[in-house]
Amino acid sequence: MDHELPDTSKADILIVDDTPNNLRLLSQMLSQHGYKVRAVLNGSRALSAVQSTPPDLILLDVMMPEINGYEVCERLKADPKTRDIPIIFISAIGSTEGKVKGFNVGGVDYISKPFQLPEVLVRVETHLNLVALQKELREEVTVRDKLIAELNAYAHTVAHELKNPLGLVIGFAEILAADPTALSQDDLVNLSQRIARNSRRMDEIIDHLLLLASVRGMEAVSITPLNMEALVNAVEERLHDKIIESKAQIIHPQTWLVSQGYGPWVEEVWANYLSNAIKYGGTPPYIEIGATVQDDGMINYWVRDNGEGLIPSEISRLFTPFERLHKMNIKGHGLGLAIVQRIVEKLGGAVGAECFKAGEEAESQHSGCMFYFTLPAVTT
Repeated sequence: MDHELPDTSKADILIVDDTPNNLRLLSQMLSQHGYKVRAVLNGSRALSAVQSTPPDLILLDVMMPEINGYEVCERLKADPKTRDIPIIFISAIGSTEGKVKGFNVGGVDYISKPFQLPEVLVRVETHLNLVALQKELREEVTVRDKLIAELNAYAHTVAHELKNPLGLVIGFAEILAADPTALSQDDLVNLSQRIARNSRRMDEIIDHLLLLASVRGMEAVSITPLNMEALVNAVEERLHDKIIESKAQIIHPQTWLVSQGYGPWVEEVWANYLSNAIKYGGTPPYIEIGATVQDDGMINYWVRDNGEGLIPSEISRLFTPFERLHKMNIKGHGLGLAIVQRIVEKLGGAVGAECFKAGEEAESQHSGCMFYFTLPAVTT
């Protein structure tokens, strides 16, 4: 796969040479090619300059008074903060022994004096490109390792969440298969309902998996102004049976603030929040939903329930990174909320929750939890 070379034209280069004429020639040449250039006359000043502001590359003379170039290089390579800075030696010492010593102390290249300016420029560009590519590679490896950790954790979590309802379905089915005539009509209805309920739970988990795959796979989605009222109404239609069964009351705002995002993903965020509010709300659930404008211009959408609430340590674990997800178990919230967080952050927003235990608030309507997510407002 072809890899475009990074732009290194604005790199910071430190030149160290006790000959002013060399400093002038190198500084002029590199400055003309867009590099930011600093120049010092000896090793002591070089060490101070590097500690103050580490450069992207160092051109280092060998033969200097007090501290020679080899010693400067050794000191920089001994310091974790500066050891990755590429150092190119420029020296009148043309012997093989001198060049080998330069490489042994940590130099990446060696240019003999009298130097040719085009050669210096080519070698500088080469090593800056190598450093930039190495940095990109390290970042790619970090991202890859994080994705592998997430995949392992997610697979563990999905397997765990599927195992319980699947085990119940198998157990109930075996009871029915063993001797259905031995069961009363009420028992048959009860077992059938429990099989259906646990099957729906497994179907929800599979939907979560498919949703996560879509979030990861779509690098660019169509960001448009959202009809939030229509999205919420669609979710309530999906949750119609749960709303009726639980006798939940959902209070809507009179008007909706308009933000931008990707409708199918935001609908899933509302589905998760409202489903949890119905499941963990009071008896019956009393749910308020709304939106407010934040000081930073983002729009904050929220769902407030009247459930028992959560303690602070539980709240801090609600939105859990995928690589730690399988270690958490907060009332079954973790799987869906982890996906909600991934969706909202990919759309440029943030998620969170505020919860109150019963009795902490004087007004009863403020008990329970409020889950929120933010999205960018539509700009005119």
